[in-house]
Amino acid sequence: MSPSIDAITVSAIDKRYASRHGPVNALDAITFSVGEGEFVAVVGPSGCGKSTLLKILAGLLPASGGDARLRGTKIAGPRRDIGVVFQSPVLFPWRTVLDNVLLPVDVQGLDRARHERVALDLIKLVGLGGFEHRYPWELSGGMQQRVAITRSLVHDPAMLLMDEPFGALDAMTREHMNLELQRIWIEKKKTVLFITHSIPEAVFLADRVLVMTARPGRLLDDVRVDLARPRLLEVMNTPEFGRYVKEIRAQFNSIGGLDG
Repeated sequence: MSPSIDAITVSAIDKRYASRHGPVNALDAITFSVGEGEFVAVVGPSGCGKSTLLKILAGLLPASGGDARLRGTKIAGPRRDIGVVFQSPVLFPWRTVLDNVLLPVDVQGLDRARHERVALDLIKLVGLGGFEHRYPWELSGGMQQRVAITRSLVHDPAMLLMDEPFGALDAMTREHMNLELQRIWIEKKKTVLFITHSIPEAVFLADRVLVMTARPGRLLDDVRVDLARPRLLEVMNTPEFGRYVKEIRAQFNSIGGLDG
């Protein structure tokens, strides 16, 4: 797909932290855009500032310089039109699947009755129909992460930010969740920024892969992935897929820190 409207614009974002040993420069002049409905992945060595960048885009952390905008409006704090999924699903154990999904609705004081229908439809979309009244301890790790994804979508955000959401899952569950996420994205047509350590995961999921350097994090490359959708797991065995992975991995030969 080739979106013509930018949903996200990031202009010369810097981030510096104070420490006992002086300032630490985490991000340096990061500039990029994400088109409306586009799926963009970000890869880079551990500690390069990927999660810091996501927190700035989520409005959870202020930038030291530059700015980030969602549909032209500056991101200056947490916003209702941004959904976030972290590596841990962070579900409340005393709330059922449905009540966990409806948490943003309750917190934002939205119409619960209207959003409950949306929540039930989303729960079915992610393959959890029949589990609406189960509790988190009754679910597998992959199922819990599906609940977290559903929760991030229930209030119809303009942008979905995902910080290594499948990093704690075993390899087979992670592959299955990649397929599920692709299916949900095709269905919902959301703008997604996806942080991952895995180059193959980034290539499999994304329209573009942003490659970051070691700290201070700078944008090293922006690789467009021209693979037909929907993508099956078998695409990972094709020469075209291998070329994308090799192209990105080659940029880290002297840096390391990325999964193969």
